[in-house]
Formats: sequence, C-alpha cells, structure tokens
Amino acid sequence: GAGMAEKAADAFRTIGELSREIGVRQHILRYWETRFPQLRPLQRAGGRRYYRPEDVALVRRIHGLLNQDGYTIRGVQAVLGRERAGGKALPSGGAPQAAPSPAVPRARPAPGAKPAQLDQSQIDDLRALRQQLAETLATDDRR
Repeated sequence: GAGMAEKAADAFRTIGELSREIGVRQHILRYWETRFPQLRPLQRAGGRRYYRPEDVALVRRIHGLLNQDGYTIRGVQAVLGRERAGGKALPSGGAPQAAPSPAVPRARPAPGAKPAQLDQSQIDDLRALRQQLAETLATDDRR
C-alpha cells in the first residue's frame, strides 16, 4: 500500500536529494553539520542521513546566508546562535534587550533625507525576513 511510506518519503530527504534540490554538494552538507549544531538530520543504520522538513529549511537558510548574503561560516553561526537564544536567554552579563515591536511602522523619512543607519542586528533581521519571503514565494510558485 502507498499511504505511510509515501508520506515518509515526502517528509524526509536523503542527502543526495537535498544536495540536488538546493545545489550544494554532499560533502559541504556534511561539513555544515560539523559547524552548525542546530543541523541534526536523523541518522539511520549505515549512517544514512534523513533530513526532516526543519533540517531542509535550516540548510536553505544557511545556504542563503553564505551565498546570497555573503556571510562567513562564523557569521552564520552568530546569526543562528542569536536566533536560537530567541531573546529569551540573557546575553552574558547583561540585562535583556528589548526587541523592537515589529508591528509598529517606522516613520518614513522625508524625500531626499539620508536613510537611517541600521545596526547589524536589524540588518540580520531584515535578511532573515527576506529569506523567509523568498522561501514562501518559492513554495507558492510550486503549488
């Protein structure tokens, strides 16, 4: 019967499928696993890796940060580390930082005004949003 097996095949990808789908060679994917503790595909007997949807999303994210946004491996580690902390963990030896409320629209600068300088964390947040939008749009296109 189809049913269950089909669902599992759809939900999980092998490293070969993921490599072809994202355009990243398998040894690079394996290397990323050593660098990003967040990336933990299931490993079955014989060391076969099965990437869950959340692993696939993370690989796409890492790939985008490294290749479109020009981050280094260490830069991506910092971005993912900040996200994993999620603002809940206090930065070492500091008070919690108030995250700006995303719902409040910023005042638009007058035409010709110099754009406001964004700090690095705002730039990272915007990149992350751009990445999510790109992925959402790509998913919509496939439907």
